[in-house]
Amino acid sequence: MSTVKIQATEYPIQKVFSNDFVFTIPLYQRPYAWTTEQAGELLQDLIVSLGDGNEPIDDINPYFLGSIVLIKADKPDAQVVDGQQRLSTLTILLSALRTLVQPKYANALTKLLYEESDPILGHPNRYRLTLAKRDAEFFKEYIQDEGGISKLDSSDALSDSRKNIKENALLFLKKLEGLSESQRVRLVQFIITRCFLVVVSTPDLESAYRIFSVLNGRGLDLSLPDILKAEIIGQIPDDQKEAYTCKWEDIQEKLGRETFEDLFSYIRMIDRKAKLTGSILKEYREHIKPWNNSQKFIKTTLCPLADAFYEIKKTSYVSDKHAEEVNKLFKQLNDIDNSDWIPPAILYLSRNRSHPERLVKFFTELERLAAGLMIKRANINERIERYRRLLTAIEHEEDLYTPDSPLQITSEEKNDILKMLDGDLYQTQKIRLFVLLRLDAALSEGEASYNFPTITVEHILPQNPAHDSLWMKSFTSLEEREKYVHRLGNLALLSCYKNSEAQNYDFDVKKQKYFTTKKGVSPFALTTQVLMEQEWTPEVIEARQKKLIGVLKKVWCLE
Repeated sequence: MSTVKIQATEYPIQKVFSNDFVFTIPLYQRPYAWTTEQAGELLQDLIVSLGDGNEPIDDINPYFLGSIVLIKADKPDAQVVDGQQRLSTLTILLSALRTLVQPKYANALTKLLYEESDPILGHPNRYRLTLAKRDAEFFKEYIQDEGGISKLDSSDALSDSRKNIKENALLFLKKLEGLSESQRVRLVQFIITRCFLVVVSTPDLESAYRIFSVLNGRGLDLSLPDILKAEIIGQIPDDQKEAYTCKWEDIQEKLGRETFEDLFSYIRMIDRKAKLTGSILKEYREHIKPWNNSQKFIKTTLCPLADAFYEIKKTSYVSDKHAEEVNKLFKQLNDIDNSDWIPPAILYLSRNRSHPERLVKFFTELERLAAGLMIKRANINERIERYRRLLTAIEHEEDLYTPDSPLQITSEEKNDILKMLDGDLYQTQKIRLFVLLRLDAALSEGEASYNFPTITVEHILPQNPAHDSLWMKSFTSLEEREKYVHRLGNLALLSCYKNSEAQNYDFDVKKQKYFTTKKGVSPFALTTQVLMEQEWTPEVIEARQKKLIGVLKKVWCLE
């Protein structure tokens, strides 16, 4: 029978920040991540709970701050498995209060932040909380040491975690300056005597992780990478933990928190090659099991796939040859309305980064496939099955350019795509802008690149022309108008929204007032073609339709 003890005790903050605990954040924990939103909510909750009365502090209802999980034996030393965000934010708040109260209260707050040095015994300051190595000295200098917060304005070029520390400290200062001196003192008293944490501690690493996971399953604000980081890096020998923690945190810093979490779903797809049916965490624990060889997972899976993901999303591939062409293909792929293509993309790039010729060939075909599946409105199950087969082909190093390869579009798929393109394209809202921008790029020989805040797809023949307009002479029946109005040949691009009434201008007026800019020239090659026409008739639309479909056939090899 196990003799490991798990203890859970409720403590006021004055006890939590005392000589009974010396908190350290293990290397494998994520950096400080609370933003001003979470920090501001905490301070507001505390102020509301304190109230604006003058009753004795002991008579105010206690405030529960949640629980923290520690690896802790009989000594004060305690590794924080869960609770870093709350302990760090409370430390920042106490430090901010210290700068705004009278010296006698400030000195008391300093004792909550660190045990002062003993010059006789030669002991340095012993800080109540030490962050992971990356941020530890910054936190001590600017938060825990006296006068540190006043220097924060001069700190710049900060990592995300240090930026969060700085912004939360400055937010607290601003909010607290709005309180009176007596209110700030009462807030200090309320926090240290009437605010409580449940401290769950065990001397056993495995038990601490088990508690951590159970608490997460019950709703703590922990992301998938947080849990996996604890479980993966927790299995690495102590003398290697720091190096692998730095690799992990460098990737997270580079990608950003949300994008980093997306990466783990793509890694799951690469490994499992199947649609997610339950919890992604469960699949990692039951099937992928990266902690069986944590170092190998980080070096050979996480790092190369993260680099590939970053290069694709940022279009930042670098090579002596074809880099511009590859990045242009990445940009086109990023316009696809789903992310199912990303797992095969990052897998192939991670394996072929040093072969730019291969990358051009592969990503040309992948963009064609992804665009084709998008245009023909393939559902998620079709897409996942297709990319599953492609992942398998990449891993087995199959020839991806034979007709039966999952990378290649079938004859039936070509027909489905052409049917969509040659039909009432405007009616399919999710693809119309994508298709016209891709077409415009082709017409400008790939040189077009736009940064307009708004780009719209507009009709040349209006959807509802006035009964007395010239449109009625060119398109004599409702059936004829309905036949042409939503087709590719009748569409153009605008760089802004236009007045709905102006949409019904006759063609000559529309060219002058609607399809031109202040400089008189449309920025879109597709729209410039319209301005060159002298009239707009069914015959013009038919000819334009045939020409534009021909361009798209060439772009995506749909012959």
